[in-house]
Amino acid sequence: MRRRLKVCCMMALEEARAAVAAGAAVAAGADAVGLVGAMPSGPGPIDDELAAQIAASVPPPVASFLLTSFSTGQAIAAHVRKVGASAVQIVRHIEPREYAALRRALHGVKIVQVVHVVDASAIGLARDYAKLADALLLDSGRPSASVQELGGTGRAHDWDVSARIVAGVGVPVFLAGGLHAGNVGEAVRAVRPFGVDLCSGVRTDGRLDAGKLRAFVTALNGPPASGRP
Repeated sequence: MRRRLKVCCMMALEEARAAVAAGAAVAAGADAVGLVGAMPSGPGPIDDELAAQIAASVPPPVASFLLTSFSTGQAIAAHVRKVGASAVQIVRHIEPREYAALRRALHGVKIVQVVHVVDASAIGLARDYAKLADALLLDSGRPSASVQELGGTGRAHDWDVSARIVAGVGVPVFLAGGLHAGNVGEAVRAVRPFGVDLCSGVRTDGRLDAGKLRAFVTALNGPPASGRP
């Protein structure tokens, strides 16, 4: 099974093109790119105007994910419409009732709910959100910290908890948090996610590193078919 790949924290049009074009050298490029909106902390935020340019440049069937820190259905929907992304990644633990307003306002936009795996309590939270969202993304933030961490920490979390979530929900699950070429194989074997998501693991000095990206894709899905016996 080929795991889907989302490369997050796009900082420029050229980075999105590079993420998508990684497949020219290895087994497959990015299935989705992530556009980070304003956040209380963490790497990669860009203004909505640049996010809209990148979203418009992404060729089908590659998806554009807008990461939003808004917490009401109305505000989230307005943010998505402004950027024109094909999916929205909600990084806060929002009230379930906000989903009704979000569904009414967004047609054809996939909703991905982030669940921060702080401890085993994330299992119940994930099961509740799986009834509402199109997909889940398991990350390593700390929403209750004095300065909220809502992603981009570069830390791995307890993959045993993540594996229990994947086994217990009926929607696709992306795994994020501290992934890189050296550990993604182990992570996928342990958790068996639908896809993986990363930011810092393919960056050098804050910039997308083509070599790290190629190494990650190869570690995730194997070398190109031409390189196999």
